[in-house]
Amino acid sequence: MELKEKILVYLYYLKELSIAGLSKSLSKSTPIVTKAINELLEQDIIVDKGLAASTGGRRAALYALNDHVDHLIISVSVDQFYTSIHLSNLKQEILAETSDIRLDLRDESAGNDILEHIKTFINKHKLKSNKIIGIGISMPGFVNAHLGVNDSFADHNPLHHLKNSIESKLNIPTIIDNDSRCVAWAEKEFGAGVDSTHTLVINLNWGVGLGIIINGEIFTGATGFAGEFSHIPLSNTNSLCSCGKRGCLEVEASLKSAIEQTEIAIQQGEYSIYSTLIKTMSNKNNALIEAAKIGDQLVIYHIGKIGFMIGKGISTLLHILNPNKVIISGRGAEIGNILGPQIQNAINEFSIPRIAKMTEIEISGLHKTAQQKGTTALVVEHYINRILTN
Repeated sequence: MELKEKILVYLYYLKELSIAGLSKSLSKSTPIVTKAINELLEQDIIVDKGLAASTGGRRAALYALNDHVDHLIISVSVDQFYTSIHLSNLKQEILAETSDIRLDLRDESAGNDILEHIKTFINKHKLKSNKIIGIGISMPGFVNAHLGVNDSFADHNPLHHLKNSIESKLNIPTIIDNDSRCVAWAEKEFGAGVDSTHTLVINLNWGVGLGIIINGEIFTGATGFAGEFSHIPLSNTNSLCSCGKRGCLEVEASLKSAIEQTEIAIQQGEYSIYSTLIKTMSNKNNALIEAAKIGDQLVIYHIGKIGFMIGKGISTLLHILNPNKVIISGRGAEIGNILGPQIQNAINEFSIPRIAKMTEIEISGLHKTAQQKGTTALVVEHYINRILTN
């Protein structure tokens, strides 16, 4: 990435920075950064925002992205059953969205359906392709971001080569990555991971994913598949996981698991407000979370159970990776007040105290917005150079 691109990325994340701040962050000399800043000013891509607040010495000039730079970003956040599309600007503002589109990734038509929904979104909002920096796709599965494919799906399945399909049909640069890695990046840049260099981010949704940040960078492993937390064989049941194996953590430690157990209990005669909420809320995750917020005892009980299993899985990770912080993020973070105590109970039971006490467990404030923020940032990281040429 060229220096001017790096400057633009920093300004996207931090809004305003001085030349001294940029020089420190970029490990570049002041004259080199000053030259790049002056060129960006001449191009009207950035603006001088005036002087910073006094800290006792000479006040530094602050620079920011120009509000008149009208380039846009499309982010497509995909989970197992729902897809959401957002349009954002370079001020991190969401200008338009289509949320919770019902799309089951098990359907052969899912890939083509996602493409059609993106085309409809672009047409509805009358977007010009030359003003779109890029399209970001985040989705579950064995996503190889370097190759731009999702190896969780067979070669003939449109979801396997979704990135290439979007680029060829819409002629807009597209990037794809695993949903949990995008969630982790959002926490690193905007959320609870800003002040942590070694961070584990648990993405709790229908499944339970993991983003690993080491020395401030996403760790992907040798082939890009690091972080398959949900398939650690810690389950005490013999239930079959979506991966085809038995004993995976996911079958006892996901919102899907809590929903299944709640629905079984209701069928057996237990009472829960969930059975009423689900009649008006199409997304079962939303119904479960709302029931928990209301104080439904059955739902709280089953959420507590998945919290304990997540804590058991985290205990394994603490011993291997010794992070500064573990962040519970994703949609499930909305009920962090219920999950947190059970997660801590499991860590107390299964972790070596000397290791566990060195790690902070934190519930994300971004929760369900984390995937969108991380997916949008993914586009900025890869395609910010387009505002220099368009």
